[in-house]
Amino acid sequence: MLKKLLAVTALTAASGAVFAEDAPAMPFGLTFSGSAAVTTDYRFRGVTQTQNDPAVQAGFTLGHSSGLYFGLWGSNVNFGSGTPSLELDPSIGYAKTLESFSSKPVLDVGVVYYNYPSASDLNWAELYGKLTFKEVLASGDSLLTNINYTNDYAGADTSSWNINAGYSVPFGSSGFGGVAGLGYTVVDDENKYGFNGDDNYIDWKVGVTYGFKSIPGATAELAAIGTNMDTDGIYEPSSRAVETGAVFTLTKTF
Repeated sequence: MLKKLLAVTALTAASGAVFAEDAPAMPFGLTFSGSAAVTTDYRFRGVTQTQNDPAVQAGFTLGHSSGLYFGLWGSNVNFGSGTPSLELDPSIGYAKTLESFSSKPVLDVGVVYYNYPSASDLNWAELYGKLTFKEVLASGDSLLTNINYTNDYAGADTSSWNINAGYSVPFGSSGFGGVAGLGYTVVDDENKYGFNGDDNYIDWKVGVTYGFKSIPGATAELAAIGTNMDTDGIYEPSSRAVETGAVFTLTKTF
């Protein structure tokens, strides 16, 4: 089932709204923001999408003052011979600051479509709901909580839930910061889709970041990313797809 797992996991983490604080002004209440990145390994919920090889990624979000937005994000992928080489994920959603709460969290709900242009049988849609909190434990920090649901996980005609949380905090004014994340994924029918004999797994991420003061919007991240998936009976290099590994990423937002 591991080979099938590699062919259907596709996150950032990258789907959803990305609003730059200094997004350029546009008419009709519109804003435009985006990002570009290079990474040593494209990991989605702890699992490599590039056979532990590098990836080039880019995305943009077109937002409206009402809170509605449309996003598009893409990356190269590699699941082995005869599999797609491109992932292109459109999303549409609604984001709003909940002013009635003292912490003023941001609510973000929408749907993302994991799309592989050359392998449409792997395409699937997922609903998501997110809450982002600021100033949780320290000045400048951020906590993102996220729940996702699909009734067609990886195009395998089975339901799946994913819940995860991510935390980031700056280390004073040094430019350095810390990041951490924890996620849980479960499928309803492990006969249709499973994680090397299980119907669930946990993924994690722990790392450090650095923001380049001379290049606004440019950041570097070095993180350990992995899962608790059982790799018994799975040999290298396949087991590396889900084991903890170091991932280095350079990102530029605009």
